[in-house]
Amino acid sequence: MSISILTREYPPAIYGGAGVHVGQLVPQLRRLASVDVQCMGEPREGATAHAEDYPAGANAALRVFGADLSMIAALDRRPDGPVDLVHSHTWYANLAGQLASLYFDIPHVVTAHSLEPHRPWKAEQLGGGYRLSSWAEHTAFAGADAVIAVSSGMRRDVLDSYDDLDPDRVHVVRNGIDTDEFRPDLDLDALDRYGIDPDQPYAVFVGRITRQKGLIHLVRAAERLDPGTQLVLLAGAPDTPEIAQQISDAFAQLQQSRGNVIWVEKMLPRGEVRQILSHATVFCCPSVYEPLGIVNLEAMACQTAVVASAVGGIPEVVVDGETGYLVDYDPAQADDPAAVAAFEQGLADKINELTRDRERAAAFGRAGRQRCIDEFSWSKIAAETIAVYRRAIDIHRGS
Repeated sequence: MSISILTREYPPAIYGGAGVHVGQLVPQLRRLASVDVQCMGEPREGATAHAEDYPAGANAALRVFGADLSMIAALDRRPDGPVDLVHSHTWYANLAGQLASLYFDIPHVVTAHSLEPHRPWKAEQLGGGYRLSSWAEHTAFAGADAVIAVSSGMRRDVLDSYDDLDPDRVHVVRNGIDTDEFRPDLDLDALDRYGIDPDQPYAVFVGRITRQKGLIHLVRAAERLDPGTQLVLLAGAPDTPEIAQQISDAFAQLQQSRGNVIWVEKMLPRGEVRQILSHATVFCCPSVYEPLGIVNLEAMACQTAVVASAVGGIPEVVVDGETGYLVDYDPAQADDPAAVAAFEQGLADKINELTRDRERAAAFGRAGRQRCIDEFSWSKIAAETIAVYRRAIDIHRGS
C-alpha cells in the first residue's frame, strides 16, 4: 500500500497538535506501508514542501489553496505513479486531499484534529478566509471515504457539525505519545535558565496564545493560587494582536498583584519543555475547545499531574481523581460571567489541592505515565490507521 500524507506541518516546523500527530505517526506508518509526505513551508528532509506564496499578496487562506494545488501537481509527477490513498490533516490540506481523490480516483481519508464550526474566533485571524477554510473542511469531510476522529468526543462533534456524513465512515483513532521522548527528566538547566525554583511548587501551561487554549482563564485563576505557588507560562505565537494584548495586560496585572509568575514568550525546544514539565507539581490545560489534547499526554508521560477543563476529548485522556482533576466548562456559557468565574475558581481550587498535597500530585503523575504507556502508543495508533485505510479502499471500490 502506498500513501501520501498531506499536511501543513511537518518536522521540524511544528506549532500545534496536528503537527505533533503527523510527525509521530509517519515513522510508524513507514514500518507498515510506503509513505510519501507533502507539507507546506520551507524545504526539509523526508517530505516535499510547498510554499504558501501563490497568489502573491492574497489572503492567507487563498495562498494555502495555492499550496494545495501544488501538492496535487507533485503527486502527478511521481515517477512511480499515483499513490493508492491520500490522507489529509486539517483544513489546510483537506482541499488537496479532496481534489487529489477526484483527480486520481483514489480514496481520501481525513483526520479531524479540530473543526472550523467550533472555532468561530478564527474569523478574527483569517477574515473572509475563515469562510473558505470552513468550506474546504466541509467539502472534504463530505467527500472523504473515511474520517478519523482523534477522540470519541471529536467523533460526536464531527457528526453534530456535519449531519450529512455517514456515521459508519467516521472512525475513532486517538492521538498518541512517544513515552521515550516524553519521560521524567531530572536535569535542572532549563529551570535555571528561566528562573524557575525547583524547590517550590509550580503549575505550568504549555501552548500557543489562542482563544482555544483558554490561557486567559488560567491567568485570572492564578490570582487565587497560594502565594508560594509559582506559575510558569510557556506561551507564544499569538493568533492575533488583540489576544496578545489581552494576555499581556492580564499578565502585567497578575505580576503586580501576586508576583511569582514566569512567562516565556516563545515556543521552546522539546527537550526544555520536557524538563520543565517533569519538575512541575501540576500541568494545567484550561482549553475551551480541545479535540483530544496531546499536550496533556506530554505532561502525563513526564509523570506530572494534570488539571484540565472537561471539554472535547480531554476526559478520554485525563482520568479524574486518578491522573489529575477535571474542571467543568460549558462552551455554551462562554458569555456568562458567573459561569466563567466558576470555571476559573475551579481551576484555582484544583491546582491548590495538588500544590498543597504533593504526594497526591506525585501519585497522579505516576498513574498518568503508566496510562500513556498502556493506552497511547504510536505503534498501536499506526496499526489502527492502516485498518481505516483498508476500509476506505474497500468503500472507494464499492466493495
